[in-house]
Amino acid sequence: MNVMLVAALMVGYSVVYMDKSMISTAIIPISSQFHLDTGQTGLIMSLFFLGYSIMQIPCGWLADKFGAKRVLMASMLVIGVFSYLFGAMSGLLMFIVVRFCAGIGHGGYPPSCSKAIAEGFPREKRTFVQSLILSTSGIGGILAFTLGAQLVSSNWRTAYAVLGSLYLVAFIMIWIFVPGGKREREEMSNLAETKSSDEPKPGFLEVIKNPNVLILFVAMLLLNVVLYGNMSWLPSYITKTFHLTVNQAGYILAFNAIFQTFAAIFSGTLLSKFFLHREKQAIVGASAITGALIVCFVLSKNLVISIILLIVIGMCSMFAFTGIFTWPHKIMDARTIGSSIGVINTGGTLGGFLAPMVIGYLIKLAGGSFTPAFFFLAAVVIVAAFAVLFVRVPKTE
Repeated sequence: MNVMLVAALMVGYSVVYMDKSMISTAIIPISSQFHLDTGQTGLIMSLFFLGYSIMQIPCGWLADKFGAKRVLMASMLVIGVFSYLFGAMSGLLMFIVVRFCAGIGHGGYPPSCSKAIAEGFPREKRTFVQSLILSTSGIGGILAFTLGAQLVSSNWRTAYAVLGSLYLVAFIMIWIFVPGGKREREEMSNLAETKSSDEPKPGFLEVIKNPNVLILFVAMLLLNVVLYGNMSWLPSYITKTFHLTVNQAGYILAFNAIFQTFAAIFSGTLLSKFFLHREKQAIVGASAITGALIVCFVLSKNLVISIILLIVIGMCSMFAFTGIFTWPHKIMDARTIGSSIGVINTGGTLGGFLAPMVIGYLIKLAGGSFTPAFFFLAAVVIVAAFAVLFVRVPKTE
């Protein structure tokens, strides 16, 4: 049951990440067809994350209250419907509204997925399982920049019809393999490390008053400005700087996504063994290296060197992201993990909301140059590293 649970969650997350990545290639023909500038295309991508951000905390609470399965299924259904609708839209306002609504659906997946992990696995296994599921960011990227890019290159509307169908597949797998009944959830909870039933469950107010939750909220916000800034604008940067087609840029980014997949998987092992109780140092170090390499990347005009730098940036940033996302499983109460992850990942989605819009505006201000935007991203990831230093690790960890 646990193997199929992980498989179902990974399929859902793979499609979610494919969706997030595919828009960055789809926006190229969309902007050309509808004569949109970088500010307008940035707005389409950013409003998606505004909807995403709004639903993170409510969905985390719902997952804690009613269990993960219902929220997971609702999430897949909502995103699938609006994926189909996006492929049928024409005009800036309609694109913005539909992507905003798709973002609302996305908001339910990360916290309810973390809740399903907390319900189904003992504490010592959660970091590895969470990192395994987060590796789907790379799988989703591979799908987006191979299958997605091919479909977008042929017809971007068809690409979103296919995407909607993939969400339907994920919905069915979650329905079949994720335990959802009260009895099943209780059986799964017995596998996890739990506190005495006589102890009252912490309320949501205690979650948002937890300094570590708020610090990780800020760190995730800043790190995701970098992650989604790169995700949103790399296809445009690569095609413009190195005079490549969308398909060629897609293959490069798919190759990069392969390394990100392995980085996410091995991050869980490293954080569980070699960096156990030293997560703070690991996250700070990976973030600092990412900032330095982003500067090198934007200054490089050699395609091969740029690809190598891009791969290392992706691996280091994925390690930092995995560290922040899995850390709550070690230092926070499993009974409120859905709410905690919901709050922390709201920071991440706010970063996703700000990144495309801010980067698009900086590119526009610089007359089409990407250099100031990437320098901005390098500075932001360094500030994220500084924020992590303030996390207080319980002595009982």
